[in-house]
Amino acid sequence: MYSGMHHEQVVYQNPFLAMRIWQNDCKDTAPEAVQLQVEQDWRQKQYAEWHYHEEVEFLLILKGELTAFCTEERLVLRKGDICLFGSSEPHRTIQTKDGNLSYLVFQIDLRKYWDQSTLTSMRHFSEVLRPLSTLNYIYRECRDARTRSAALIRDIFKEMNEGQLGYELAVSSRIKDLLLLLLRHDERKQLNYSDNQLAHRLQPAIDYVEERLGNKLSVVEVSSLLNMSYTHFIKTFKKAFGMSFIDFVSYKRIRKAEQQLLTSDISIAEVAEAAGVSNLGHFYDLFQRYNDCSPKQFRDRHKAPALSPQ
Repeated sequence: MYSGMHHEQVVYQNPFLAMRIWQNDCKDTAPEAVQLQVEQDWRQKQYAEWHYHEEVEFLLILKGELTAFCTEERLVLRKGDICLFGSSEPHRTIQTKDGNLSYLVFQIDLRKYWDQSTLTSMRHFSEVLRPLSTLNYIYRECRDARTRSAALIRDIFKEMNEGQLGYELAVSSRIKDLLLLLLRHDERKQLNYSDNQLAHRLQPAIDYVEERLGNKLSVVEVSSLLNMSYTHFIKTFKKAFGMSFIDFVSYKRIRKAEQQLLTSDISIAEVAEAAGVSNLGHFYDLFQRYNDCSPKQFRDRHKAPALSPQ
């Protein structure tokens, strides 16, 4: 990542939904000198004052004007406009017009939505080839996708604020609808498309991992199951799902550990053992990589009452 850039830590409103959404209201336009400097920095590819986070981010403008910068594009956003930043993609926003500015910020870790039922579709959002910001053309050029997406983001904001019975189901379904709109309207084929036949061919490997997640797994073991060589299997898996087999297994193990930490009072060592990581030091390193905190911090943070972001 670029030197001096800020890594923003996102604290979720709900750990299982792995997201937060809030409304920003501003009145102060950035001084002209600041606007010119940000524009110049962007053109010269200097990003020291920018920030990034592992979560994908959507911005929905409710009122006013906001200018958003990512490394490859500058977007002037007004009422009803939407902007998308990919995971760990550097970006910056500034208010560029006098008057009140109001917008929704929706941040979500899409990795939490990879499961056996959505794996084939979610691989398109893995950003193996390019960041998700390349999809912003959809919101510029397709009014229907923009309008429907805006309605979904508003609904997510409402559901999270009201917290009615079943709000998790409502939010989860709207997130999937939001992604489906992008998938179906991506006429330029910017998303990472793969051969569906590959995913079908590898399904026994996914099933095998799911069934034996708490046990020791090896690439040789799984590739033999599919009558593939080691090299052919790892290349095929990466092509089909946008991540390596080892990363996939690690991801599934950490997800299982997260669920154990939040739904039981067993020790950290027992959580690691149940997730199939016998070396406690390795488990801590792996957990830190995915959550930027220790297992204990994760448990304490998410069992405490959630605070709405300011």
